[in-house]
Amino acid sequence: MAAVMEGRLADLSSWQPTECSIAKALDIVGTRSAILILREAYYGTRRFDGFAARIGITDAAAAAQLRKLTAAGLLEKRPYQEEGRRTRHEYVLTQMGRDLLPAVLALMQWGDAHLQPGPAPLQLVEAATGSPVHVEVRSATGNEIGLEELGVRVNDDWVRARRKRQ
Repeated sequence: MAAVMEGRLADLSSWQPTECSIAKALDIVGTRSAILILREAYYGTRRFDGFAARIGITDAAAAAQLRKLTAAGLLEKRPYQEEGRRTRHEYVLTQMGRDLLPAVLALMQWGDAHLQPGPAPLQLVEAATGSPVHVEVRSATGNEIGLEELGVRVNDDWVRARRKRQ
């Protein structure tokens, strides 16, 4: 089964997903090292050496991904200086980076369910209560939505904004 493609989207051969938000997101976070840098930022890693060591990538790869994520606005560079040492930078999540958390947790949840040979190595819980946390797709009315119940339509606001730009 598939999502319910509405209106002119119903005929898949009549349109191309040229403004696809998924493709745009993957241009920024579509590599293993980019997602794992974000994972580490969520876990509290802030310094260059920590990212490279915890992910197991070269300094060059870490530097390239940190530059890319910073330029894209997911991380912010902040200077720090240890006593007697030169000024260095740490990397802190921006709101844009924090907003990606559900997508990263959804990948983790999917990996736990389909790729782990047994129980998941980590549990996601509400820190204050210990209650399990999971990502799901829900409508604004609170209904859980399955793939076959998901409607996809052209956003009229996007159409109006696009016309204004042209």
